[in-house]
Amino acid sequence: MPRDTLTGSRIRERRIMRGVKQADLARKAGISASYLNLIEHNRRRIGGKLLLDIAGILEVEPTVLSEGAEATLIATLREAASDVPQAGAEMDRVEEFAGRFPGWAQLLADGRTRIAALERTVETLTDRMTHDPHLAASLHEMLSTVTAIHSAAAILAEPGDVDPEWQARFHRNIHEDSERLADTSRALVTYLEADSEAATELGVPQEELDATLEAAGHQVPELEQGGTVDAAAARLGQGLSTAARALLVTWLQRYASDAAALPIARLQAPLDDLGPDPARLAQALAADPAQVMRRLAALPPQVLPDPVGLAICDASGVLSYRKPLPDFPMPRFGAACPLWPLYRALNRPWVILSLPVVQPGRHETVYQAQALASPVGAHAVNADPLFEAHMLIRPLPGRPEGAAPLPVGTACRICPRAGCPGRREPSVLAEV
Repeated sequence: MPRDTLTGSRIRERRIMRGVKQADLARKAGISASYLNLIEHNRRRIGGKLLLDIAGILEVEPTVLSEGAEATLIATLREAASDVPQAGAEMDRVEEFAGRFPGWAQLLADGRTRIAALERTVETLTDRMTHDPHLAASLHEMLSTVTAIHSAAAILAEPGDVDPEWQARFHRNIHEDSERLADTSRALVTYLEADSEAATELGVPQEELDATLEAAGHQVPELEQGGTVDAAAARLGQGLSTAARALLVTWLQRYASDAAALPIARLQAPLDDLGPDPARLAQALAADPAQVMRRLAALPPQVLPDPVGLAICDASGVLSYRKPLPDFPMPRFGAACPLWPLYRALNRPWVILSLPVVQPGRHETVYQAQALASPVGAHAVNADPLFEAHMLIRPLPGRPEGAAPLPVGTACRICPRAGCPGRREPSVLAEV
């Protein structure tokens, strides 16, 4: 039903809400009660001076009667109905409902908004409970300590005499375990309460760092111009926890070293000639390919118009740095898809792997993934090196010739691909 034909219904609802009788409203408006009855049942159009008079009597804006509920309210009601399709809400009458019962409509809309906010909060907390390594370790320590105390107390509570020496040992163990449990509990409470805003929204220091770098566009202009790490840390580290600030300083130190070795002025000409290919650029510049990947990920749009993504993991496979792209998301916690060339590179150190990849999604953009694993730290005698892997992601303009792109995902839990040989756990999404 068109919205402008519901003016009469809105007049009736407003009149009832104010406790005004139909005859009284008609008399004050200078019309007959029967004519007002036809208007209120949408059998007569109303506008002009009469609409203004009735709006003034009911003490509402004329637009409230003529236009009814705002578009945002109607849109919210439609979203609420689409969230629960099994309810069978009459979508074709949503404007009529919002116009006739604006108070109830607003109540439903506010409820839907609040439910959505609560769902996001629960999802964030659940995600944190599942993936926060510090929280998981603390809870495991508490459970282990409680089990040890329970076992010792159970032995002492058994019938019969316990040798005094063993009894003293059990008492000492219970005392020591109780102290450890108290220390763990205090540390856990301190962790949960410290930096409350950042902890609630971001969870762990690595997430704080990721959010800070994302807000900065993964670029630090002052370090590109020879500025100091301390000045950059003071600007970017506001509001971060102590642990997150330490991670930020480490990242900035590497950024400053990369910018000094490969300044934008040195990169510009080879980049224009060769494009954002880290292997060819590293050869032309006689530079470390991993360092070139990091520099490409930090270039501003005026130097590199088409952004690139970058993922870095340590030898355990956990991502220590992530710069995702719109159609190539990266997991916030832990390891990513085991099929990523990033992990294949750990099995073939010092070799640059270059493969076209595609993630499941609406567009299925093809990306060129180039990955390299190289040792970190100084060489030591009789000590195996620790490796760190880099993977640069850049979109390809079209489907590559030759081999089909490698199907990869983000992480197993949210990957819908069926029959994947690298799946670690079932997906929460329907398989395709």
